[in-house]
Amino acid sequence: MASVAFLGLGVMGYPMAGHLKNKGGHDVTVYNRTKPKAEQWVGQHGGSLAATPAQAAEGKDFVFSCVGNDDDLRSVTAGPEGAFKSMKKGSVFIDNTTASAEVARELAAAAEAGGFSFLDAPVSGGQAGAENGVLTVMVGGEQDAFDRAKPVIDAFARMVGLMGSAGAGQLTKMINQITIAGLVQGLAEGIHFGKKAGLDIEKVIEVISKGAAGSWQMENRHKTMNAGKYDFGFAVDWMRKDLGICLAEADRNGARLPVTALVDQFYKDVQAMGGKRWDTSSLLARLEK
Repeated sequence: MASVAFLGLGVMGYPMAGHLKNKGGHDVTVYNRTKPKAEQWVGQHGGSLAATPAQAAEGKDFVFSCVGNDDDLRSVTAGPEGAFKSMKKGSVFIDNTTASAEVARELAAAAEAGGFSFLDAPVSGGQAGAENGVLTVMVGGEQDAFDRAKPVIDAFARMVGLMGSAGAGQLTKMINQITIAGLVQGLAEGIHFGKKAGLDIEKVIEVISKGAAGSWQMENRHKTMNAGKYDFGFAVDWMRKDLGICLAEADRNGARLPVTALVDQFYKDVQAMGGKRWDTSSLLARLEK
């Protein structure tokens, strides 16, 4: 059993922290910017809560975070009451936020100067994956820190891989989001085309999902897309945040992402339709408006 802190109890962090406590059997202290959510978590799972990230991290072997963006991450780590103020020597900070590779490298350097380790470890699998403890975790950092942290991360993951040095986890997550953007747009266009052609979409998907066109998105989202229901996954607002990170990194490294840039603008259209909190499969709604 390890001594663990978890910072950020949103739709992903809340169940992830729960798996660390219940499946992993770890001693977990939680921090959330909105205190009632932390109180709710403790009431449901046990453990304890802290008033600041620094208090949560004090004396812990492993500290996890899952917050909104680069600025939120800097606040809970290097801010005035951030976890880096109290991390003990030899401990490991594991960040599950989807953020930039730049901030990951920045915080890894700060952690090294403080005598502890930092792993950027964004996740994929959505809210359902977090709730079921079957997330994919893409990690950047040093091998020794990864080897120590992996058995703890395993409590909420089915796949954990070290992708390279600091920032590599975030870069891998960018590839994940770039790929998903194109897949969802293709699926949306296919369903839209099929409807216009008068085909039975369920019959179509039953056949083509067993061939080269098959994907996780097709298997898990085609029914709700066909029904015009878009409240089953990752929100459009968050996808645009992630695609913005991808496009900014592409500007730095010279990669060309024409489809990603186009789909990002399609999601902007969905936002303008009132779909900020719809899931990413709502690209179909844009085609059908």
